[in-house]
Amino acid sequence: MTLISFKSVHESMTGFASILPSDPTVANYIRVVEIMPNLPWNFLNNVFVSIMGTVTTLFFCSLAGFAFAKYRFPGKQALFLFVLATMMVPQEIGIIPVFLIYRNLHLINSLWGLIIPRIATAVGIFYMTQYMRDVPTEVLEAARIDGCTDFRIYWQIVCPIVKSGLASWATLTMITRWNDFFWPLVLLRNAKKYTLMVAIALLPTSDGLSTPWPIVMSGTTLAVVPVVIAYFIVQKLQIANVTAGAVKG
Repeated sequence: MTLISFKSVHESMTGFASILPSDPTVANYIRVVEIMPNLPWNFLNNVFVSIMGTVTTLFFCSLAGFAFAKYRFPGKQALFLFVLATMMVPQEIGIIPVFLIYRNLHLINSLWGLIIPRIATAVGIFYMTQYMRDVPTEVLEAARIDGCTDFRIYWQIVCPIVKSGLASWATLTMITRWNDFFWPLVLLRNAKKYTLMVAIALLPTSDGLSTPWPIVMSGTTLAVVPVVIAYFIVQKLQIANVTAGAVKG
């Protein structure tokens, strides 16, 4: 993908002898910027949705996971099974009723419409519940005896213990939100509000009788590179957390 983005359109159609470009050019990237005047806004929209979506999901999923893992309340098992059951329902099935709800809440053509309805996902709740179950109950009881409130126990004791799980879920959520295409395509109407994935998908791909694949590959590369960099950064933090947790003082 990246190598083709540095080829000319002619070479991408005829230069099959070598995967490397014979005459590298950045003209394709320049062309992408020219035909996407809202590219900076699209990029910032993606950054905003990815970061805010990850932060809110981490908070609410870990909070729900803490409740399911460490509290006893009526209907707990039934509610947890109901949450898990929603994982088996494809999102496309509920597109019409969900769209109507979004419309009534005035979330159409709003970036918050991509964040608020998914601040607590079934996968995230299940994922964090499994991590929270490994937290020693004795530590929580000792904190309660010392006068800690439930939220303080969650924030200052539980979260640091499961930070490797938080880092893992943050990585998965960040990549998912960055690559999200279906709901942004359904909800967003203004080209300036498009996320990067939607803007790239709507690139003009017709150039006469052929598709300018180097231009398409240039746009795709621009979309992929930031999330690859973010992944390696978060991965290092995740490995460091796991390593720190494995060392006994």
